Amino acid sequence: MARVLLLAAGGLARETASSIAATGDHEVVGMLDDSEALHGHLVAGVRVLGGIDLAAGRSELLLVCAGSGQARRGIVQRLRSLGVGPDRYARHVSRNASVGAGCSLGPGSIVLPGCVLTCDVSIGAHVVLMPNVVLTHDNQLGDYSTLAAGVALGGGTRIGSAAYLGMNACVLQGLMVGNGSILGMGAVLLSDQPAGSVWVGIPAHPIDRPPADISTQKESMTVPSEGGQDQ
Repeated sequence: MARVLLLAAGGLARETASSIAATGDHEVVGMLDDSEALHGHLVAGVRVLGGIDLAAGRSELLLVCAGSGQARRGIVQRLRSLGVGPDRYARHVSRNASVGAGCSLGPGSIVLPGCVLTCDVSIGAHVVLMPNVVLTHDNQLGDYSTLAAGVALGGGTRIGSAAYLGMNACVLQGLMVGNGSILGMGAVLLSDQPAGSVWVGIPAHPIDRPPADISTQKESMTVPSEGGQDQ
């Protein structure tokens, strides 16, 4: 059983700690967070040991538990500058998730209870699947993407880097959600969604982009390998 530190002591860290405890795949030995008010305190029964940069000087595996894909990217890039490479990141798949044949999961990714990956699903690095996400054949999820509870993807869909899909959003088979885009809660996507856009509704349609820390990158939609440039 690998020893692991959870980085960013918020709601996702608490959910991940609970899922790890139920699954028994890792031993959570602490959390790291830049809020000094949390240092030395327990979060979900786990001690916050100090700031995130401490990870560079420790030996445990790491899971970045910031809720925002952009925030996870920032932490990974920051730690990379301190010498932390992709081999330091754990993966967590809940024992109550179903993962079919041919599925792959990049370093740092988290799959919470109730998720279903039917077959041949490719998930990049530092992706978060909240409870009861359903991924079907040949889905591709880019690094740092986040799928909230109840999201369902038709076969062959591609989700871009740092995209965010809200609770119970659905995507028709074969479509693309662009890098850094937001698809709102309960939205039904029936056409490709451009990078850096915000779409809502049934059928999903664009709205004015709110102030937010989301990506507007236009890079290739190819899902990076474990050694990709965003590791």
